[in-house]
Amino acid sequence: MPRYTVHIRDEWLAVPCRDPTYTIQWLGYEALKRYTKNKPDNGGIKAVKDIRFVARRCQGQGLLDGDDTIEDVLEDNDFVEIAIEGDTMSTDFVPYQPGVSHLTAAYRESDNYLFLDGNSLTSTDLVNLGRGLYKIKLTSEAENGVVKSRELLDTIVKENKVVYGITTGFGKFARTVIPVHKLKELQENLVRSHSAGVGNPLSPERTRMLLALRINVLAKGYSGISLETLHRMIQAFNASCLSFVPEKGTVGASGDLAPLSHLALGLMGEGKMWSPKSGWADAKYVLEAHGLKPISLKPKEGLALINGTQMITSLGAEAVERAQAIARQADIIAAITLEVLKGTSKAFDSDIHALRPHPGQIEVAMRFRALLDSDHHPSEIAESHRFCDRVQDAYTMRCCPQVHGIVNDTIDFTQKIINTEINSATDNPMVFAERGETISGGNFHGEYPAKALDFLAIGVHELAAISERRIERLCNPSLSELPAFLVNEGGLNSGFMIAHCTAASLVSENKVLCHPSSVDSLSTSAATEDHVSMGGWAARKALRVVEHVEQVLAIELLAACQGIEFLRPLRTTTPLEKVYDLVRSVVKPWIKDRFMSPDIEAVHRLLLDQKVWNVAQPYIEKYNMELLPESRPTSPTAFSLDPPASPRKRIRLE
Repeated sequence: MPRYTVHIRDEWLAVPCRDPTYTIQWLGYEALKRYTKNKPDNGGIKAVKDIRFVARRCQGQGLLDGDDTIEDVLEDNDFVEIAIEGDTMSTDFVPYQPGVSHLTAAYRESDNYLFLDGNSLTSTDLVNLGRGLYKIKLTSEAENGVVKSRELLDTIVKENKVVYGITTGFGKFARTVIPVHKLKELQENLVRSHSAGVGNPLSPERTRMLLALRINVLAKGYSGISLETLHRMIQAFNASCLSFVPEKGTVGASGDLAPLSHLALGLMGEGKMWSPKSGWADAKYVLEAHGLKPISLKPKEGLALINGTQMITSLGAEAVERAQAIARQADIIAAITLEVLKGTSKAFDSDIHALRPHPGQIEVAMRFRALLDSDHHPSEIAESHRFCDRVQDAYTMRCCPQVHGIVNDTIDFTQKIINTEINSATDNPMVFAERGETISGGNFHGEYPAKALDFLAIGVHELAAISERRIERLCNPSLSELPAFLVNEGGLNSGFMIAHCTAASLVSENKVLCHPSSVDSLSTSAATEDHVSMGGWAARKALRVVEHVEQVLAIELLAACQGIEFLRPLRTTTPLEKVYDLVRSVVKPWIKDRFMSPDIEAVHRLLLDQKVWNVAQPYIEKYNMELLPESRPTSPTAFSLDPPASPRKRIRLE
């Protein structure tokens, strides 16, 4: 007989259903009857038949029609939320922020595994883990290291040695020795008291990244975690049972204590948790629904779970991956704008850039040569103004290699630091099984990723700053030779007038967000943590800057493609025509004014999915391969279309 789990107020009720042709309304009333029957005062409900309620699927919070049959809209053991209209006793059910996550709407469990060893994870791997593309397994070498590290800790406890965080309190209480029979309570109290974050929860993708990265760091074997606890964390990850982790509350000093504590709290079966199967619910119920047991903390394990820079680093990994994607596509978008504004490609001559051989600058110039008018790809638009009297273009076009180039080099620099941090042991104290001792240090301090992410925000912002100026040139008829705001019947239609204002507002926001957070420090923990990195905010604002850059460039791409409409029947180069066709597959030309936000969002999605890059990349690679060896710049990294391979051993996939 099918069973359905129904959430009413603060309780979960199992409701069997003899006939799947019964309606959702029947299921709701049946659950309400069971709820009132368990309450001495009927839960304050006088007559169930008079109750009006709303039913939602817990997965994705989708509304259910009361007249729908159960068999049409639910599967066996589905989870349903019943909200009584006007009810003041309803639980504080955590809504998921719409538009942030794509995992909520359509989650598909992966059959592929990534083997973690604590040494080989990359920012790309971590983002893919966040997207749900892989489950996790440990390598046998990692398991052996974890076991040896735990054996040393068990010996320390058995011999009643005084070691920070294992048999003592924390921070200012480091000299307070805790009795052996209270060591479990010590670790649980640590997690509970440190779960003091505020704000919206991290999205499922970002929580998956956070959990995966914590698992990777523990797999190094220097934290003293038990293999049993680590396996339970992996089981929770593989089932996408994700703790409620508020985005605010870390100063990035003794690691990201608050967010990592919330992560651990859910794994302990306390607080809130989310899974695709259950939606938001009490953690113990979510774990039970997946047949999982909460972790039971052994000595030092609470500290092992919450000490480290994983919040900063996991968000930083997403920021650097998205920055890399938008930087590549910015070159393509700028090339289309240059075509529409009838610019020249002479400024991208390889001899010019060989005289200032920064790798990023050389690479951007090469991409422009590959995309613009040449023997490889002739452009009718370029041919139409070949003999004009213009000598040189404005800086926003002519200096793209110099401006975009340093962004590329900044991203590469940041990515190296993030990848190093991803595979670093950031716990305290460190457990050295081979030396038979634990050592207190400061690897938990977030200064490295914090400084790098502040630098990333400053660097990638410039892509939006220069893009907004190109949008101005496209919209301003005195600069473009195009209709004002790229629309016919100006006055009756406003065209791209306010789209440019939106770009300007985002650039202005970025200027404030680019103020480095890591130059600030506030003493915490009674002056024990007397210098902090503020890396959590560095990571969060770097992500916001990157998102604004994506949106500004989406507007430029829309405007540039609209500019092409006024140059027809002339055609640009083959790769740029392919990009134009891609944009037109999701957005029609602007004939008269319409609701513009969906157009911007559609093109933003193209950039997020890297479809603009995927369309143009084959042409760039072909141009690169056909270059004569003697004409190639001498820089060994000048033509690298992807970041250099990590010297570390690649993670094994299954």
